[in-house]
Amino acid sequence: MLLQNKTALITGAARGIGKQIALCFAKEGCNIAFTDLVIDDVARATETELTALGIICRAYASDASDYDAAHAVVKQVQADFGRIDILVNNAGITRDSLLLRMTEQQWDAVLTVNLKSAFNFIHSVAPIMLRQRAGSIISMSSVVGLNGNAGQANYAASKAGIIALTKSTAKELGSRGVRANAIAPGYILTDMTAALPEAVREEFVKMIPLHRGGTPQEVANVALFLASDLSSYVSGEVIQVNGAMA
Repeated sequence: MLLQNKTALITGAARGIGKQIALCFAKEGCNIAFTDLVIDDVARATETELTALGIICRAYASDASDYDAAHAVVKQVQADFGRIDILVNNAGITRDSLLLRMTEQQWDAVLTVNLKSAFNFIHSVAPIMLRQRAGSIISMSSVVGLNGNAGQANYAASKAGIIALTKSTAKELGSRGVRANAIAPGYILTDMTAALPEAVREEFVKMIPLHRGGTPQEVANVALFLASDLSSYVSGEVIQVNGAMA
């Protein structure tokens, strides 16, 4: 029970990697507050599944990219749970296009949802963690934030920004016991990647020395390490989960 009696706030956790992180934390005794843009039947099902593990779980409708909405939901989570020990910035979108065809709207949408949302939640959670003199902030970056990728200039820029934001946060908040780290997944087997043409998926696998895609659980395992005291002296780092993908 690595996270017994702790509370995690996870953005965009109704499905996919965010949900798997929530499940992984809950199995280790962590109470879960999670957000999604709309709390629909899928989100309610996730809430029920997590509660069945014997922890307290509540879902909150919130636009992570909205500064005021982010601060409002953090205030509500603090009131409901009494503390926030872990923040996972997971909310994100893609709007892929070649650079010269990319519209301003595509650029702004991805930078706002992926990068600004992380700032919004770090900004609102940090005072709570500083008063507690403890906390772990985990933000989801990507292999393309380190290496770039054709057709994803906006996504790559947002995920590179996450890395810089993480390293700066670690330096600013470390003196009060608050850690900040990032996870950079590679090719992970999710609903989004399953929708890619088979030929594209096969090409991805060819680039991976482990000869397979990763699973959401393997990403969640790294998040668990960073959330727990197992990583008590790890801060300002980016951990790649990519099977040695170049």
